[in-house]
Amino acid sequence: MGLFIQITSFILIISILVILHELGHFIPAKLFKTKVEKFYLFFDPWFSIVKKKIKGTEYGIGWLPLGGYVKIAGMIDESMDKEQMEKPPQPWEFRSKPAWQRLIIMLGGVIVNFLLAWVIYISLFVYYGETYVPVDQIKDGLYVDEISEQIGLRTGDKILKIDGNKVEKLDKYLTIDILLGDQVTVLRNGKEETVPLSDEGKKAALDSKGRNFVTPRIAAIIGAVSDSTNAKKAGILPNDEVVGINGAKIQFWDQFRTKIKENTNKEIQLTVKREGKNITLPVMVPSKGGIGVVLDNNKAVDRLVITKEYGFFEAIPRGFEETINVLVRQVKQFKLIFNPVIQGYKKVKGPIGIVEMMSPVWDWQFFWGFMAMFSVWLAFLNILPIPALDGGHVMFLLYEIIVGKAPSQKVMEIGQIVGFVIIMSLMVVIFGNDIWNLIKGGS
Repeated sequence: MGLFIQITSFILIISILVILHELGHFIPAKLFKTKVEKFYLFFDPWFSIVKKKIKGTEYGIGWLPLGGYVKIAGMIDESMDKEQMEKPPQPWEFRSKPAWQRLIIMLGGVIVNFLLAWVIYISLFVYYGETYVPVDQIKDGLYVDEISEQIGLRTGDKILKIDGNKVEKLDKYLTIDILLGDQVTVLRNGKEETVPLSDEGKKAALDSKGRNFVTPRIAAIIGAVSDSTNAKKAGILPNDEVVGINGAKIQFWDQFRTKIKENTNKEIQLTVKREGKNITLPVMVPSKGGIGVVLDNNKAVDRLVITKEYGFFEAIPRGFEETINVLVRQVKQFKLIFNPVIQGYKKVKGPIGIVEMMSPVWDWQFFWGFMAMFSVWLAFLNILPIPALDGGHVMFLLYEIIVGKAPSQKVMEIGQIVGFVIIMSLMVVIFGNDIWNLIKGGS
């Protein structure tokens, strides 16, 4: 059922985004009295699942779920319809329209994607608010695992700045900002230090498949006690908070784990706080070093979390800011993709990888948040100045507006072929990553 929900939500998100993107081209084309021959969700090489012609436009659904398209008469696009282009221009064709109208038609899809993301973020802030841990509330600093240590952080660090920009929130974006940054300024042992962020550590973080490697130091609150374990035999209960071991004070979960490892094959005196009272229990630590308890991460972190609420008018600038932040992070990700040490290109995900990122349970907040993020991503990809993408057409149109003369049809055709080869090469890499990750996951 979980996989079905993941696939369904992904297809629904892609379908909505593709339809709205193509409407961004379709509507201005119609407003400028330009003939639109086809409007398709997904691609239809050789055949389509369904199609119907209405007022000169064929509407349909293709079988290849990699996007969608509108075919505008008199335009050199991926169809490479040379026969039509060799005929005299007609007033209802794209090539007969003024350059500024053609520019609006080509930018329409990107503009819709950007505006859609902005509207979604506004709605999410109004409905859900914004939940995060304020950095100034993390008085005991961060808990740092082995990956964070490779990057350059240490347990107890308080992050102040990344690349000189002040950090105010510990949220889902902090780990991304660290991966995209060059240096971090921390408060360490009472002193402010700026340390470089290691590429080797970033590679290890990406290899960990999205594990959150930066968390605040949190109290050792027991979330669950496994059956037939020493913790169960000793009488430890869920919601107990570990406050001491062998008389030594315990404040944090990482301290608790370290003490347990130090006392393998020994009996310890574990002090827990239960309903406001301290209780000491003898517990035998087995050779494996685990006594059979799991951290209640939510309860421990909830002590630090706040939710900021937004009114509609407050959410408008905040939604715009979030849209820009997502766009900037996506542009910066190319630093990871082309870095020879990090080799981020190996982590680029295609449709299979994206499906795995979807929530296995239906979660509207995740659904709309992912759609907003993906809408910004589609806007960014489509505006890249690669022939065969919207940005390639915009590039040629800007050339025409500046020079006063359009590139020749031959140049446009060659550009379209070059762009198609670039896109197909990227698709091979992306799908290759997906398939390789499936093989590795199954081995």
